[in-house]
Amino acid sequence: MHQIPNESRILCGVIDAVVCAGSAIKDRVSDSRIPTTIEEIIELIRKNDAVSTAILKRKLAAVIPSAVVDDEETSEGLLPPGEWWIIDPVEGAVNHVHGVADWCVSATLIRDNEVVHTAVHVPLSGDIYSASRGGGAFLNGKRINVSAKRHLSGSMLGTGQASPGEGVTVHRLIGESTSLMLQHALTVRVSVPSTMQLIQVADGRMDGFWQFSAIRSGLVAGALLVQEAGGLVTDVAGKPWSMASSSFLASPPQLSAPMHRLLGGLS
Repeated sequence: MHQIPNESRILCGVIDAVVCAGSAIKDRVSDSRIPTTIEEIIELIRKNDAVSTAILKRKLAAVIPSAVVDDEETSEGLLPPGEWWIIDPVEGAVNHVHGVADWCVSATLIRDNEVVHTAVHVPLSGDIYSASRGGGAFLNGKRINVSAKRHLSGSMLGTGQASPGEGVTVHRLIGESTSLMLQHALTVRVSVPSTMQLIQVADGRMDGFWQFSAIRSGLVAGALLVQEAGGLVTDVAGKPWSMASSSFLASPPQLSAPMHRLLGGLS
């Protein structure tokens, strides 16, 4: 009879994997090697991804040998049944190769299309965000919670692109939604990667995030962290979010409806 591994052991294994990979990538940061051409950017990202991916695959295989690794960073939609690891070896890879601090390493366990465990490591700060379904969200082992703000007028919100070259429609939606939310929020941050903003939402330092994207690797870790920190995760119209959704919105419960009212009509 197949024995299900201890869930706490699984989360510990995920944390170990992202910390090891993050340490290796941190060592590859060099202010003197900022690329000057798109070809150099792509090559540096490819090399960094290869280093981190190899570590993540080796470490995660030791946690659940039968789980399949999805390392396609632009994949969308639901996965086949079973256990999957969704990894992002260097989320914010463009930032990393330009010496910008907003990047992280993430690994998330998906079980029959439900997000079960996740860990996000921010190597430059040493921070580790982790969550298990039904078990809460944590920063460096301390429980975190979403913001208590009740009005958009005092809120710090965020959005951004999911990947380069998403197309005219997505670019238009980013512009229209940002312009709209600037009229109602205190500030709106437009940046990449999404997970670096979602960890701020989970920890109550930002008050909401939305994105017109279905790319799994940039959303699954942050989705579980926000949910387990007491937030709501939906699409921009207010329907429950899944990996099949075409848009994403994460916020404290009390700010969810106001954001839906503003963003739900955009298409």
